[in-house]
Amino acid sequence: MGTGEHVPLYARPPILSLSLSDRRPPRPPPDSLPARACVQFTVPDLRPGTLDSLLALSDDLVKSNIFIEGVSHKIRRQIEDLERAGGVESGTLTVDGVPVDSYLTRFVWDEGKYPVNAPLKETVASIQSQVAKIEDDMKVRVAEYSNVKSQLGAINRKQTGSLAVRDLSNLIKPEDMVTSEHLVTLLSIVPKYSQKDWLASYESLDTFVVPRSSKKLYEDNEYALYTVTLFAKVVDNFKVHAREKGFQIRDFEYSPEAQESRKQELEKLLQDQELMRTSLLQWCYASYSEVHVFCGICVIILSVKP
Repeated sequence: MGTGEHVPLYARPPILSLSLSDRRPPRPPPDSLPARACVQFTVPDLRPGTLDSLLALSDDLVKSNIFIEGVSHKIRRQIEDLERAGGVESGTLTVDGVPVDSYLTRFVWDEGKYPVNAPLKETVASIQSQVAKIEDDMKVRVAEYSNVKSQLGAINRKQTGSLAVRDLSNLIKPEDMVTSEHLVTLLSIVPKYSQKDWLASYESLDTFVVPRSSKKLYEDNEYALYTVTLFAKVVDNFKVHAREKGFQIRDFEYSPEAQESRKQELEKLLQDQELMRTSLLQWCYASYSEVHVFCGICVIILSVKP
């Protein structure tokens, strides 16, 4: 057969062996496959074109098949992650409303979307382009969802970390703080093993500390949170002396308005996260179904392989 001649369709076998799960080991030779692993698969009358175009298409088909199946697996893993995050037990994935294995056994070439008389190179490029667009869309959606998760993670770390770094607003009550024209209450983070030292020495860290004003508000595995009341004019000196003794004075201003604002921000982020998780999950279900046009690539491979 000379270069440039039209290549007739090869005789096509009536049976196609399909691996119905990406988690199964590589399939054995066809002769050893059980009958239930083989299904009747109708191959349409596609146009391979010239020998030159067929040879050029051969490598593209393999690459396209690997790429499209890879996107399918990415979406499946994303579905599993989202279902797990929502406390949903993973079920059977479907394509067009039926389980994947059933869909594969009933696959029909979409002649309206991919005319059988169109050049195969164009058909392959069209399928790959659609799947690439789905992959790009998934990256954007996952990034938006991950951003909200990161914001929530940062807030949770502030609320559950050690006293040296966490948000203190939910540990402080209005009556714990003294604020007047001359007096101010500071919050001291004291290592657990140094609490006796703090109680014995805080009054002597500056002359203008109110005696017996320190009170423990909270304690975690590493630190204890104490208040101390003193004259506002000696705050800076007190901080210096406290730091020299190994005590950390946390900057804090009690504000019910700010506390309520943080609470509302957290509630909104939680709502946004759940809405985005649900939306992304539904999109993944739909896109998983769409991406199974990679069956079309399998059909084309059958059409051009002897």
